Amino acid sequence: MLKKFPVLLLALMIGAGSVLAQNAQSRNLTSGQKYKIKGVVVAQDDTSFTVRDTTGVETKVMLGSGTSIKTKGGFFGGGNTLAANSIVRGLNLEVEGRGDTMGGLAAEKVRFGKDDLAVARSIESRVAPAEERLTQAEQNAQRVSGQIDELMAISNAARGGAKAAQETADAAIAGVNATNQRISAVDDYVVQTNQTINFKVGSAVLSEEGKQNLDNLAQTALTMKGYLIEVTGFASAEGGEKMNKELSRRRAQAVLDYLIETHNIPLRRIGVSYGFGEKQAVADNTTREGRAQNRRVEVKLTVSRGLNQNVEVRKDAQSDNPNQQ
Repeated sequence: MLKKFPVLLLALMIGAGSVLAQNAQSRNLTSGQKYKIKGVVVAQDDTSFTVRDTTGVETKVMLGSGTSIKTKGGFFGGGNTLAANSIVRGLNLEVEGRGDTMGGLAAEKVRFGKDDLAVARSIESRVAPAEERLTQAEQNAQRVSGQIDELMAISNAARGGAKAAQETADAAIAGVNATNQRISAVDDYVVQTNQTINFKVGSAVLSEEGKQNLDNLAQTALTMKGYLIEVTGFASAEGGEKMNKELSRRRAQAVLDYLIETHNIPLRRIGVSYGFGEKQAVADNTTREGRAQNRRVEVKLTVSRGLNQNVEVRKDAQSDNPNQQ
């Protein structure tokens, strides 16, 4: 299963791919030799994709009509055959095949987990729109730059003074740069508030204290522009792993239901929701107090730095109650 990197960190890794690619090493495979490669997809198109392994070395992978693309074991089982367009950036996968004449890998088998695919698709849905907006911003900047050049020429001819024209152009360029910086920061989300909601053993029912903490978070969110709420559920190690996975998902859903139904939080403001089960424990599962802390839902209120100037990370009082049963 894919290691659970924070979504924003993965998104930044993908968004910086064109810069990192300048320093990445490319693997040159021997034609006809069999290879098995594990890594993360950093680039893809209709017929190929590039995998970067844990050492930073990249391999170009070619897809053919006979390539087998399937999911492997996960919580709900695996083995489903998928199309080539299911392979997206950020997907952690394994590829088996043979080296081709161009030094790449002709894929025979591509395997990845369903959870890995879900996380990669979530990242791609956040990164792709941001990249499109940045591309449009760059094109707009080029057009504005051309208009500035024309204004400079007219000003020089009319006034006979290059100094005044230069000052006008510098001011216009500074305005364009400031606009570009705000556009670039639209998808730069920073944590503004954290809340931890604890639950009783085997329960996904919100306590009155938990509801009060969510009320406070919702009231804060509704005063902000461009906010997103991330909800992640967890469980202690009591019971089976599958049961705890489902219980953590139900706890996260209970929080979402309360925010949406009680405070009318729009669905577009819900960024990520996931249940990790008993993974990522914050306390010792062998003690009563530790298990109580692990039965939780973490709620993060994040805001866009591009729409909220001078935002800073605030850490509000946590709602953890280690003595809760």
